[in-house]
This record gives sequence, C-alpha cells and structure tokens, in this order.
Amino acid sequence: MYGKVPMETLLDLGREYQNRFAALAPYRDAVWKVLVKGFFQNFVDRNATVLDLGAGWGEFTRNIQAGRRIAMDLNPDMPARVGPGVETILQDCSQTWQLPDNSLDVIFTSNFFEHLLTKDALRRTLIEGLRCLKPGGKIIALGPNIRALHGTYWDFWDHYLALSDRTMTEVLTLTGYAVERAVPRFLPYSMSLGMTPPVVLVGLYLKLPFLWRFFGKQFLVVARKPVE
Repeated sequence: MYGKVPMETLLDLGREYQNRFAALAPYRDAVWKVLVKGFFQNFVDRNATVLDLGAGWGEFTRNIQAGRRIAMDLNPDMPARVGPGVETILQDCSQTWQLPDNSLDVIFTSNFFEHLLTKDALRRTLIEGLRCLKPGGKIIALGPNIRALHGTYWDFWDHYLALSDRTMTEVLTLTGYAVERAVPRFLPYSMSLGMTPPVVLVGLYLKLPFLWRFFGKQFLVVARKPVE
C-alpha cells in the first residue's frame, strides 16, 4: 500500500486474506513447499539474508532455507502466520524500510506489486530494495501478467497496477537494477480462483518448461543490484 494507511484498510486487508485463502491454507503451503524446494531455493544461498516483500501469510518465508529470514507486509495477521524464526516488519513498503543499507542478499516478492496503489509507490519500493540489497544481491519478482490475463486481471478488488514482464523489466532497469532473466509465462494464475491440481503435478510442471507457455499466466523476473 502507499502513503498513510487507515486502520480500516488494514482490517480490510486481513479480511481479504481470510476470505480468499483460509480454506486453502494447507494446500497453499504444500504447493509453496514444492515451489521453493524445486525452483526458488536455487536462487537463495542457505546462508543468505532474505526479505519476503509482501509476505502475506508467509508461505515462501516458512519454506525457504536461509541464514536470516525477514517478512514485510501491512497485513496485521502476518506476524502470527509466518512461523518461528522469522523477523517481521509491518510497514508501508514505499516508505523508508526499517533495514540498513546493503543488508540483504535476496528480495523475493510474489503477487504483490499489483496491489500497490500507484506507479510511484512501486518505483519508491524498488529504490528502497536497491538501497538495502548488497552489491550483487538479487530481486526475484513473480506476479500476474496482464498480457496473458487481460480482463481476468481485474477480478480482484485490490488489483491497482497493470503489470507485465515488460513493465517489470523496464521499471527495474530505470531504478538501477540489472535484469538477468525475464520469463513472460511461468506459473498458472491463482490458487484463490479454485485451481488446486495435485501437489505432485506442481513439481512435474516445474521440470517441464515447455508447459509454461501454455499454462503460465504469471511472469518471473530476476534482477541484480550492480556491483560498483
């Protein structure tokens, strides 16, 4: 979110998560366990300091192996959800982060940037991420691709920004990152729409990239903070 956030907005955020994800929480956690082990752990050293930006209920944070795990979100339920051993930060991500310069090895964010209210909020968030990343540190951004979804993108009340792999590549470059990988079609769209394939198929899907172009509706963009 962006700017001073009213208490009713925070309460709405908690209710939105409850309505969308509570019934599927065990399934979502099982899926993320496979996604992390089968794919995302390859980007994260087990001694790294990792920030889960827009952590939600912490599915990524709980399952990633890292030396230090930090979760940032405005959702007031987040600290109770992310699990033991995780540091939590409740704040507006477009404001100055409660983290020092050059303190992070990896920033991970999934299905979050589209919820920011303005492009300026996204720009400021990325600038803060660049400040906090160590030289050579990376950001991994996953999100729904407007180019693959069209009108379906707007089926969620709290989607504000229309983003794509091209949008993310451009804004990351403009804010000082070096983009290393951009995948227009990676994962299917959303578990909150009732898509619950057997978890074993998730692992198989990750191993068969030719399927991504048919079923993938989310982009994956990986970028680094340049080494000066």
